[in-house]
Amino acid sequence: MHASDPDESDLIDALIVLAKHKKFITLFTFAIAAISVVVSLLLPNEYMATTKLMPPQQSQSGASALLAQLGGVANMAAGVAGLKNPNDLYVGMLRSRTVADKIIQRFKLNEVYDTPSLEKTRLRLAENTTVRAGKDGLITIDVLDRDQKLVASLANAYTEEMLKLTTVLAVTEAAQRRLFYERQLEQAKNKLATAEIKLKQSLDTHGVISVDADSRAVLATVARLRAEASAKEIEINAMRSFVTAENPDFKRATEELKSLRGELSNLGNGRQGSVDTPRGTSNLAGLENIKVLRDVKYYQMLYELLAKQYEFARLDEAKDSATVQVLDPAVEPERKARPKRAIIVIVSTMLAFVFAVGFAFLLEMSRKAMQAPESAARLTELRSYLRFSKKKP
Repeated sequence: MHASDPDESDLIDALIVLAKHKKFITLFTFAIAAISVVVSLLLPNEYMATTKLMPPQQSQSGASALLAQLGGVANMAAGVAGLKNPNDLYVGMLRSRTVADKIIQRFKLNEVYDTPSLEKTRLRLAENTTVRAGKDGLITIDVLDRDQKLVASLANAYTEEMLKLTTVLAVTEAAQRRLFYERQLEQAKNKLATAEIKLKQSLDTHGVISVDADSRAVLATVARLRAEASAKEIEINAMRSFVTAENPDFKRATEELKSLRGELSNLGNGRQGSVDTPRGTSNLAGLENIKVLRDVKYYQMLYELLAKQYEFARLDEAKDSATVQVLDPAVEPERKARPKRAIIVIVSTMLAFVFAVGFAFLLEMSRKAMQAPESAARLTELRSYLRFSKKKP
């Protein structure tokens, strides 16, 4: 008669343990399952609304060829706003405190969330909102809330507030170039207004001084060269912030500036006196009027150059797809997102069953250990070491 297989014997022993404690295992498992059902039913429903955005794609300026006709000044801000990853920029904007505060104020979320401070309301909104940029180039906004109707409005509000923010901030290459020219144009406009006021005061004081045609031509030429040289200096100073001295565009702009200064120098060397003092103006009153008129002509031409560049920059900004496009607007969800009641009950029941089986085997091992004297002594020693405080004799 063959001895029974050890594996078969162990299996029978395990089944015996399960059969012996079947009542405890069954009752405990069903009790936990019932509790998990009650708890899952008590949990409030939460709904999720999702909106998908397509951020603008950075593209090269469409008017660069036209601007090149005005010289290298047109391209001076081309690399200022070279965004490496536009999606990360817009994700950061959506997660910004500015956007969050606008949404909180718009929907009175401090009352909805019943939070005592604005900071806690921001944290609650951030916990309920997920903004991520996918590999497909789209930005996804997920918003959770207990209010089935409010959740869609919150998701769409993120898009609306970000669109408002992009109209204020220059986030694209074209927008930054437009902003740069806008500031330069404003400065030139103010200086032109100041020069015109000085000219009027000088004419009122000294009267009108006649200037010959040759002097007027020289005056216009000098003003034009100085305006172009000033514009070129603005270009070079802007380029220093994003290119090195070895950059071909930077070298070209530097050479053009030297050429303009050379023309000014030659114009002065080919005439008697200063390049800024036309002939036929020997009296002091005439010289004063000519100097003021020279400044007016200079700022007029500089203003015209910057105005043209500003208009081209605005055209580039309009052509640039700088508007965030909503691919899938958020709609009112029809089904809850969580809690997943079935999953909660199933997982809780499985864990309860595993725990009950483990506890049954532990009870059986403890019972067998107590029956053996040597095992009982070792078990007693283990219990003594497990205590945090020893009993005083």
